[in-house]
Amino acid sequence: MQLKLATRAKDGVLVVDCTGRVVFGEESSLLRDSVKKAISENNRIVLNLGEVNYIDSGGLGTLVALRTTAQNAGGTIKLANLTKRVGDLLQVTKLLTVFDVYNSEAEAIDSFRKAA
Repeated sequence: MQLKLATRAKDGVLVVDCTGRVVFGEESSLLRDSVKKAISENNRIVLNLGEVNYIDSGGLGTLVALRTTAQNAGGTIKLANLTKRVGDLLQVTKLLTVFDVYNSEAEAIDSFRKAA
């Protein structure tokens, strides 16, 4: 399934709902371009990955690159609602230690309030 993105603001945080696969090619480019543009407008971002069923190495690279871009802009990207498959992948690749990961979108948004 092609990657579909929907963005919305909630409590001053930009939430990006991702649906489908995050794989090398058009999907990674779409995610990268959309989130990079969003970072310039709001550097507090939650990627809701609850509907992402597959991520390949290109998708993982895109997530890491976006995290770096956000940090360089003084912002943060947090991940929420990981499926078991995506969560296991992040654990095996040790990326769970790199990203702030939350069980729900609400927890991720609350973490921005607590940090402020």
